[in-house]
Amino acid sequence: MSTDSLIADRIEIADLFTRFGRLLDEGRYRDAASVYTGDVTVHSPRAGTLRGIDAVADFIRRSAVDGERSRHTTTDLLVDVSGDRAAASANSLVYYYRDGHPPHRTGGLRLTSTVHRTPAGWRLDELRIEPSWVREG
Repeated sequence: MSTDSLIADRIEIADLFTRFGRLLDEGRYRDAASVYTGDVTVHSPRAGTLRGIDAVADFIRRSAVDGERSRHTTTDLLVDVSGDRAAASANSLVYYYRDGHPPHRTGGLRLTSTVHRTPAGWRLDELRIEPSWVREG
């Protein structure tokens, strides 16, 4: 694999993590296919293990809290590309707030994933979400 291809893949995977955070922040569960493979598996402390894009999209839809918004900030992305698959991990800071008010809760997460190159681009194939900390107030 050429250095240019590897750099392009890493940029696309970084963009995938950004799109993932924005999808959650904006509650766009109907756009789940823009970040997940169809047979995705998500391991989450809030949802347990979800299998398939429909289950993941349904959980995103059902987990919305009336009036509460979030902002996901992804940092420290590490990517190891191997052909059409990659292992990727990142830290995520999540700010929960209500419009016009400062965050009432923040949390730190570790995201560990396997991503897969599809005809539509890189997609999350398996994702493990592990909370590191939560701060109320």
